Amino acid sequence: MFERLREDINCVFERDPAARNALEVLTTYPGVHAVLFHRLAHRLWNANFKWLGRMLAGLSRWFTGIEIHPAASIGRRFFIDHGMGVVIGETAEIGDDCTLYHGVTLGGTSWQKGKRHPTLGNNVVVGAGAKVLGPITLGDGARVGSNAVVVKDVAAGNTIIGVPGHVVKKRTERDERRKAFAARIGFDAYGQAPDMPDPIENAINALLDHIHVMDQQMERMCQALKSMGVEVTPGKLPDLESCVIDCEADEKVKSEQ
Repeated sequence: MFERLREDINCVFERDPAARNALEVLTTYPGVHAVLFHRLAHRLWNANFKWLGRMLAGLSRWFTGIEIHPAASIGRRFFIDHGMGVVIGETAEIGDDCTLYHGVTLGGTSWQKGKRHPTLGNNVVVGAGAKVLGPITLGDGARVGSNAVVVKDVAAGNTIIGVPGHVVKKRTERDERRKAFAARIGFDAYGQAPDMPDPIENAINALLDHIHVMDQQMERMCQALKSMGVEVTPGKLPDLESCVIDCEADEKVKSEQ
């Protein structure tokens, strides 16, 4: 019990820079209060004290503005930021390390009994005002943009925006290769907008692909030279940050002249 409480408090510090200390989190964060209420209400529900579970859930809603059905299954380190207006339905399932913002609805689209609410994998983030509806699944690491309406399954790692929700960009093998190569040469081509189409990013990606091919060709040439007995000393790649500083210094000198 106390281990779970410690986890619930510590995860706030990881995801909310406004959190200052444990006492503040425990006493002033409605998202934490709602989770603590739900842990007890869920136990009562599973122990067949369903009326008590519903009463406690109703009391929690009255105090926090967050409605969580006591039958909903919630994993570890779950954080609701701000929290007002969040609704989590009866058959919803939420994995570990998930984050919901205010106004989020994990709702159903049917009046039939049975599974009718969403399932969230681990490390899922749902933005403010988003609606995730029906017995769909959001894979591990999925991201839902603010005010999006999601009614279909979301694959792991994808980002969904809009009404109806659609994938912003699917991460491909080429994207992973670009990211790895950019990291190797000391450059972050994805630092500004990793999921949004951008002409400058496209140009940089094309350059990275070109450099990647040239780098492979150079490696093959070096291997061929070594097989012929020629000693090849690999050069050290320049630090791009220092190059940027040198360029800025040159521009400053030119402007002063």
